[in-house]
Amino acid sequence: MHPIVKLVVQRIALGLILLWAVSVVIFLGVEMLPGDTAQAILGQSATPVALANLREALGLNEPALTRYFNWLFAALQGDLGVALTNGQDIAKSIGSRFGNTLFLAGCAGVIAVPLAIGLGLIAARYNGRWPDKLISGVTLATISLPEFVAAYFVIFVLTQVFPIFQPVSMVFPGMSFWDKLQAVALPVIVLVMVVLAHMMRMTRAAILNVMQSAYIETAVLKGLTPMQVIWRHALPNAIAPIITVVVINLAYLVVGVVVVEVVFSYNALGQYLVDHVAKRDLPVVQAVGIIFAAVYIGLNILADVIGIVTNPRLRNPK
Repeated sequence: MHPIVKLVVQRIALGLILLWAVSVVIFLGVEMLPGDTAQAILGQSATPVALANLREALGLNEPALTRYFNWLFAALQGDLGVALTNGQDIAKSIGSRFGNTLFLAGCAGVIAVPLAIGLGLIAARYNGRWPDKLISGVTLATISLPEFVAAYFVIFVLTQVFPIFQPVSMVFPGMSFWDKLQAVALPVIVLVMVVLAHMMRMTRAAILNVMQSAYIETAVLKGLTPMQVIWRHALPNAIAPIITVVVINLAYLVVGVVVVEVVFSYNALGQYLVDHVAKRDLPVVQAVGIIFAAVYIGLNILADVIGIVTNPRLRNPK
C-alpha cells in the first residue's frame, strides 16, 4: 500500500474512533448533569405519578447503557430520534439550523482567510519594522480576548457608540441574501477577530522560513522587488502549512461558534444545543455534539491529508 493511502486510512480510522469516544463522553456528561428531564418538561408543579409515567414513556427508566446503545444503533442507521422536550424530529430541527451555522461560518471565512494571508504577507515583507509590529500587536490583542468579551465589546461599539447594527442577529426563512448579511454582520466581525491572528502569524512564520532559502537570494539578485519575491517564490513554497492552519480554523468557525451564537441570539445549531443542554434533552445534545465532532474531525483529517500530499518525501517514497 502506498504510504499516502496508508496514512489517510489511518487518519480516517482514528477519526471514527474519536467520534465514538465523543459520543460516550457526551452521554456521560449529560447523565451527570443535575436535574431531571421529566421535571424539566412538566415543570415544578408535576405530580410524582405524572413524572413516573413520563419517565416510563420516554424510556428514562431503562439502564443508561441500554439507552446509549439504543441511540447509537439508531444513529448509525440515520435515525437521530425525536427531542424529549417537544417531540420534534431532531434531524429536521438540525437541518434548519445547521444551514444558518454554515452561513455564519462561511461569511466569516470568506473575510478572515484572505485578510489573514494578506496581513501575513505584509508582516513578512516588513519583518521587524512598524507595519509588522502593528499587525502583530493588533491581532494578538484581538485573539487574547475571550469570545464573549469581544462580542460584548463589538455590540457596545457598533450598536451604542456608533448605532450601525442591531445587537440581535436573527435569520428567518425567506430573508434576502443582503438582509442575512446585515443580520450576521456583528457575529461575523467577532469570529474574524477570533481566528485572524492564528492564520496571520502562521502565514508570516511560513514566509519568513522560506525566505532563508538560497533560491530566494537568487530571485533577489535577479532584480525582483521584495513583494514579487514573496508572491512568486516564497508563497507557493510555504502554502502547505498555511493551507493546513486555514482548514483547522475553518473547522473552528463551524463548531466553535456556540458562545457567539448565544450572545447574539442567533438561531443556529449552537443556540439549539445550549437550549437543550439546559433541559437535559440527551438525544438532541448527543446528535448536535456528534455533528460538531464529525465536522471538526473531518476538517482536521483534511488538513492532515493536505499536509501529507504536499510532502514530497511521502509522494515519492523511493
